[in-house]
Amino acid sequence: MYETTAPVASVYLDTTRTTESAFKEIELRWRAARERLAEQGADEATLQALDEVAEGEPGVPGPQGEALFAAEGRVLGAFTLSRPPLRDSAVWWPVAYPLGVVIDRNHQIPYVTVAADREGADVSAYTAAQHKPEFQRSFSGSTLHIQKVRVGGWTHKHYQRRSENLWDANAQEVAKDVEDTAAHVGAEVVFVGGDERAIGKLRDHLSERVRDILVEHPGGGRHDPAALASLREAADGVVDCVVAETRKRERAEFTTALSRGEGATQGIAAAAEALRRAQVKTLLLAADLGKEPWIWGSRTDPLEVSVDRESLSDPENAIQAPASALLLRAAAYTDAEFVELTDNSAAEGVGAILRYTTAVR
Repeated sequence: MYETTAPVASVYLDTTRTTESAFKEIELRWRAARERLAEQGADEATLQALDEVAEGEPGVPGPQGEALFAAEGRVLGAFTLSRPPLRDSAVWWPVAYPLGVVIDRNHQIPYVTVAADREGADVSAYTAAQHKPEFQRSFSGSTLHIQKVRVGGWTHKHYQRRSENLWDANAQEVAKDVEDTAAHVGAEVVFVGGDERAIGKLRDHLSERVRDILVEHPGGGRHDPAALASLREAADGVVDCVVAETRKRERAEFTTALSRGEGATQGIAAAAEALRRAQVKTLLLAADLGKEPWIWGSRTDPLEVSVDRESLSDPENAIQAPASALLLRAAAYTDAEFVELTDNSAAEGVGAILRYTTAVR
């Protein structure tokens, strides 16, 4: 999304598919969004590029949303969101507006599911998000988690492994596959469901590292639709709990550092200044920043961001954009992490955990 200095179209659409008329409703939503982009000055080549991806993904049922980004006649990113946006939006701004995407991804973690029986196992690994493909389709719903990149087919971060031989002869091989898959995506949880005895054999061959994050859900088998649905439902519930606890710890780190007066800062101006120094380890933003202020930045240097135009190195060519858009762009270029703020613990809904503090003389 940031590999352009041209204006970017950022579109959020409700692409929920729960009725027979969903396709038509999505088409009408996109048509309205397209008109708004054209009114803001979006070029026809970019609008036509968005035409190709604006329908979402018919294969993913249920509540969902679509986040689309395009510039210079090409799609920069297309993401299916696990929840529909509160409202459709379409903006043509100097930089991408990815707040809705990062909030959605912040509700997810990488994990692995294993459906096992005495004949074998199916192993699937799911990443929380993709990184830096030029064109990406990423599906992530509450009961279906798929990662897909259009160019090149299925991304290497999505796995389907099968071992059709007898479990006794292949438990060790399947366990190794689970280990490799979990390590590759950095899984925070490994769910295993199916035949209870098969689960036990798999557990015996797993390392302590994986056993520590193992969640067992006995019952059914690989070819039992009800059991697979139950495993997915259990996985969703545990993922929600793990994410909630993880984010709670991250927010606690921020509030503790802030109360100490060292290692954290708050407010748009302070966070922008820390990002300019590549000082931010974790950027924290509220999902709703209220009447979000616009601040200043550079079209070519993501770290040039400030509430004060004159403090930029080239104020004459400065651009203006919503604070979250410029702060997130700077955070991406400095490899800072992101955490959603769910309370009023930071001024203006913006905070930062710092990598280091500057000495005060």
